[in-house]
Amino acid sequence: MAQQHLDPTNPLAGPVPTGDALAGYLRAQATEFLRALRLHRETGSGVNGSEGSAEAARALRRSARRISAGLHTFQTLLDSDWCEAMRPELAWVSGTLAMEHAYTARLERLLTALHRLSGSTALPGQTTGAVAAGRADAPAGTRADPAAGGRAAPAASVPQRAASRDAGLRNPPAPERGNLTVGAAKAGALLDRQLTLARTRAHSTALQALGSSRFHAVADKVAVLASEVPLTRAAGGTDLRPLAAAAQERLTDAVTALPLVTAGSPYNAAALVHGLSPDTVPHPQDAPWHQVRLLLRLHRYAREAVSGPKGNAVVDLRLLSAGRALNRHRDASEAAAAAAQAARTPRIAPATAYALGVLHADQRHEVEAARFAFQQCWQKETVRTS
Repeated sequence: MAQQHLDPTNPLAGPVPTGDALAGYLRAQATEFLRALRLHRETGSGVNGSEGSAEAARALRRSARRISAGLHTFQTLLDSDWCEAMRPELAWVSGTLAMEHAYTARLERLLTALHRLSGSTALPGQTTGAVAAGRADAPAGTRADPAAGGRAAPAASVPQRAASRDAGLRNPPAPERGNLTVGAAKAGALLDRQLTLARTRAHSTALQALGSSRFHAVADKVAVLASEVPLTRAAGGTDLRPLAAAAQERLTDAVTALPLVTAGSPYNAAALVHGLSPDTVPHPQDAPWHQVRLLLRLHRYAREAVSGPKGNAVVDLRLLSAGRALNRHRDASEAAAAAAQAARTPRIAPATAYALGVLHADQRHEVEAARFAFQQCWQKETVRTS
């Protein structure tokens, strides 16, 4: 109960926010959109665009998401036709600008996982590839000795091999990971080609979108929104908090429908049932979690709108933690799908396919870890506020 005074949707939390507060919030977000658009044009948007250009694109996405969320949550206080026409366009802008960053982050995530799974901070396959080459070049009756730099050494006699085997039982050697490491190098190269190509296409698509008449029409409407919000006549005296509370209830209902008990298990074997499916559709278990992520975002933005024109007066660290867990869930799910898609490439080597399979399983376990983190965070929030 002690936490309720921090919640702007609480009827006892300060003065009543009405349609005027919503108008101020939307005007502020529209101004941020126009400012980010101007910065994006000033910093350039080439293939090797500056960090300022990337930050401007992120600011465009943030403001577009918040405007769209405001139109969704408080649509009854706004002109319905205008909202229905504006929301898909804002979603198109945000989604188009997000793709290039998504592919970049996905590639970095997968390559980092490959380095970790190969047990080396160097590029996977550099050391063991040389050893394998030495073994392949060794004449018959000899073996390639890694300690000798891959040079051919005489084959050991039977007594020597027996003594070596006995010594190995007393002091077991490090696990042989040559196949995984070599496969990881080829898997990394394959993922790099595929995701870099996708990122380049996403960059070109974003550039075309920003120069299109469709985007200019959206920018013009946002410019009008920065000065004039299409509120209904009754919006000026309508309390925003019931609408914000409805957004919170939709989130709570969606979380209640999640298998949180299953997510509480460290290893959810059911999550891997469809891992070898030939279907390329998204993982069937992920959709409800993605929906919760979107509803959590709508809830956060509704709290911002109710808190005042600035929209930053209330920061709930528990909601931020839950949102980070669901973002991690989304990223790992999409990375696992990318690994599975790469494994379907025709005529790849068995070692490459094996490395991609290990990578897919690793990312699905990351999905489970993110679900467990969200479950812990959400249960803690429920206990503290009940």
